[in-house]
Amino acid sequence: MRVRRRSFGDFVKAFLAFVVLLVLVLGVPLALATQIGWPLPDGAPSLDWLQREITVQTFLHILTVIVWFAWAQFAACVLVEVKAALSGVGVPGRVPGSGPSQLLARQLVAALLLVGATAASLTPGLSQLGQSLEGNQKPSVAAAQQTPGLFAQQQEQAAATASALAEQAGQAGQAAARADGGASAAHGDTKYYRIQPPEGRHHDSLWEVAERHLGDGRRYKEIFELNKDRVQPDGSRLSEASLIRPGWIMEMPGDARGGELVEMPDEAPNVSEQVQQQISDYAKSGDHAQGGGGAQGGGDAQVSLPEQRPAPAPANPVTPATPVPSTGGEHAAPAAGQEGHSFGLPEALLAAPLLAAGLLGALGRRRRQAMWQSALGAVGGRRGMEPPTPTGDAQDVQDALLVGADPEGVRLLDRSLRGLAAALAAESRPLPVVYAAWMSGNGDLHLQLAQPAGKPPTPWQQGQDQTFWMLARADAEGYEDAETAAPYPGLVSLGTMDDSRLLLNLEAVPGIVSLGGAEADRAAVFASVAAELATNGWSDRMTITLVGFGDDLTPLAPNRIRHLDGFEDLFETMSAETRQRRGALGAAGHDSVLTGRTGPAQHTRWAPHLVLLAAQPSDDDALRLAELAADAGRLGIGYLVGTQGTDLPGAAWEMEITGEGRLLAPLLGLELDAQMLPAAQRRAVVELFTDADPGSDPEGGPGRPANAPPFLVDISEQGRPAVYARLVGSYEIIGLDAPDGERSALLHEALALLLLHREGVHPRVLSSALWPRGVTPDVRDALLERLRTWLGTDPDGTPRLATDATGRLTLAKSVVSDLDVLRSLYYEATQGRGVDSRQVRGRLLTDALVLVRGPLLADRPEGRYRWLTHEIVDAQLPLLVADTGLALSEFHLEKNRAEKAIEALNAALCTAPADERLWHELLRATHTTGDPDRLRALAADLVARSGARGLPPRTEALLDELLPTWREGVSAAG
Repeated sequence: MRVRRRSFGDFVKAFLAFVVLLVLVLGVPLALATQIGWPLPDGAPSLDWLQREITVQTFLHILTVIVWFAWAQFAACVLVEVKAALSGVGVPGRVPGSGPSQLLARQLVAALLLVGATAASLTPGLSQLGQSLEGNQKPSVAAAQQTPGLFAQQQEQAAATASALAEQAGQAGQAAARADGGASAAHGDTKYYRIQPPEGRHHDSLWEVAERHLGDGRRYKEIFELNKDRVQPDGSRLSEASLIRPGWIMEMPGDARGGELVEMPDEAPNVSEQVQQQISDYAKSGDHAQGGGGAQGGGDAQVSLPEQRPAPAPANPVTPATPVPSTGGEHAAPAAGQEGHSFGLPEALLAAPLLAAGLLGALGRRRRQAMWQSALGAVGGRRGMEPPTPTGDAQDVQDALLVGADPEGVRLLDRSLRGLAAALAAESRPLPVVYAAWMSGNGDLHLQLAQPAGKPPTPWQQGQDQTFWMLARADAEGYEDAETAAPYPGLVSLGTMDDSRLLLNLEAVPGIVSLGGAEADRAAVFASVAAELATNGWSDRMTITLVGFGDDLTPLAPNRIRHLDGFEDLFETMSAETRQRRGALGAAGHDSVLTGRTGPAQHTRWAPHLVLLAAQPSDDDALRLAELAADAGRLGIGYLVGTQGTDLPGAAWEMEITGEGRLLAPLLGLELDAQMLPAAQRRAVVELFTDADPGSDPEGGPGRPANAPPFLVDISEQGRPAVYARLVGSYEIIGLDAPDGERSALLHEALALLLLHREGVHPRVLSSALWPRGVTPDVRDALLERLRTWLGTDPDGTPRLATDATGRLTLAKSVVSDLDVLRSLYYEATQGRGVDSRQVRGRLLTDALVLVRGPLLADRPEGRYRWLTHEIVDAQLPLLVADTGLALSEFHLEKNRAEKAIEALNAALCTAPADERLWHELLRATHTTGDPDRLRALAADLVARSGARGLPPRTEALLDELLPTWREGVSAAG
């Protein structure tokens, strides 16, 4: 940069620095080489050297070598400082053991270059200390926001230059205050601001500049657009809103006010000539050079968003709310044009595909567990338990989960991260620290690293710079399940930005993440984070500690979530765990949890512990928490703390949630559409999980009858249905003409979904089930019209496909499936007419077992009916068949009809071969025949079916009781 009117003292200092550098860098080695000699030996070393006499000359030679080493170290320091000063990017690298030597080199280089550049160009902002970046690559957003105070040594080395900057900035502020009354003709009303040097833990930022001088921190984007890509006094450019340096000049909007602004740099007194000249030169690169200045869009989205590959245009466009379109996945979000409105479903869950997939999967597992507990008599001795049908808000939330869930995206994310960990382990490379993950609109996964970690393993690729690793969706689909621990279980969705979903790695943050905003909005974000962490599919183990939550989220994951009453309990608990983890890392010889998480040990102490403190701590508590969290990132502990202000001590990253649902992180350059779980939906989600847990039913107890099926069929002769569908076994429909061949499969699938949900199916659930990748409204409406026409009407003119008061599609009672009949027969036999009549009970149970022809929809086409993954009917049907077989076996054994009992049990085993209860009853029934050879053959069959796992302990105990010599028979048969 051309600089005018340098002082005479500047030239004297530069000349002296040049002379000193010339003497030290060139004069010293020249003198040593000519007067003493080179330090390298003339020949190869030998043992004779060790046997020579130690003389004064020997000490001189040793001293010469030491001087040579000292010169080499100083020369390396000079090279490092010159490179950093000329590039203007990053902090000079530390030469090992240099200490004062490098400080001297830095001062000499600074003095030499003072005549051609400002001192600010030699000392970048302290916010970038600790990063090792080369060239002009963009550092990670998170890395740029390292917790101040971690780099004390570098701060001390930069103190002198920062002090000079502070003096210059103060002079500029005084001149601006005096110039408040007018403006020069050259600059009009244009104002300029000079970035202030750091003071302690405080670093200047565009957000704070906008807040002080424009009245709203969110106007930082206007400052960014005015100054984007303009050359700064140190020769570098402003390319990212979060990366600014002390000494940089910012042109301000015309309405900027404040004493630190400079309006007349050419005339303002007490402003150095150097600063005046810099501002004058900077003004010449304004709008006329930029072509409009702030007209370049997208500046606010470039800070941390990865560069996107062009996405191929899909046949059916997918809604932007789902960042990873599901290719054949279950229940992806529908097309953007498919739903112009939400049909009453909660929008928050529709726009949270990963959260919805986690909740839906966890809910399905909870319901299956409840059914097995009921079947095994663990809860109240009830058999054939029907899960309660949700109603009201719970029903809407369940439908929203079915529509919004993207399990395919969760599966690919999990496999990709585990595959990366396995590949790095195979190369004996450590896991890099990942601050965030971006799931882009075209399905690619971008990992944002804390610092460069070399070349990523195949098929991963380097992204826009060395701090981004990218995996294309096509490559992710090639991953198989890897036998390794989840490497980054602390990733959690925060929201979307420009069609990309951000997942923040809470356990890797170097300190506390603070969240400001209204209490209700903060609680909605906290609930979303807690629910996703508790149920996500890309983690194995973790602990989530909640403090200050109004609703108890424990039912979502009792093994993961725990509640604490207040800060004192939290501090006591986390202090103990912090000490324990530090000790464990030291004993294992690891520098962080990442080193040991995917290694041979994979100890539970490497699982993350994430603390969500929704209530703002007091000032004293905040300081204690900041001290506790100083080393949290290394230990795998993350803190998300709610606050009403923006000055929480120890906060590495600060975020704010607005009333419009925007999540702002100005220092990180983020402005997201936040992912939230409002209070009403949070309560509905908890209700779904609570109702699915039989242990939470206060009325449960021995002898309590099972829940009635949602739809009971008239099983008398008068109740013959007009349309009868066989779902248990091969899919057949009786009572309807075959539909058009091209649309037959789709109509059959839609009817099957409606038959399995007699309570009604939301139109969005139906469309997302049939078209996981989205569909337009006209296609969906055409299908529903064809379905109504195909099903027809009852004799009284009532359509067999109707819409209830909530807008859900329902079938008439004249449309019945064999599963409906099976449930009704079993219910009548065990809870209805069969209770008082043995004859009726036997006939009903026999009729029910005759209906069983195999598994549910046994011949369904490949690639269709993927929505069954989220249904519990696939687990419900075997239990129902097993209960029916057991009841009929008991019925026959009461009259000593062992063969009939065996026949009933074998029929049930065809559909429920893994039900251990059936095998136990079959062993008992066979034992009653008095034929030990037959019982021995059955035992051998059981052993063969069990394979390498062996027989279950209870089955072994039963065989020991019925046939003590069964092991000898099995060995002989083998």
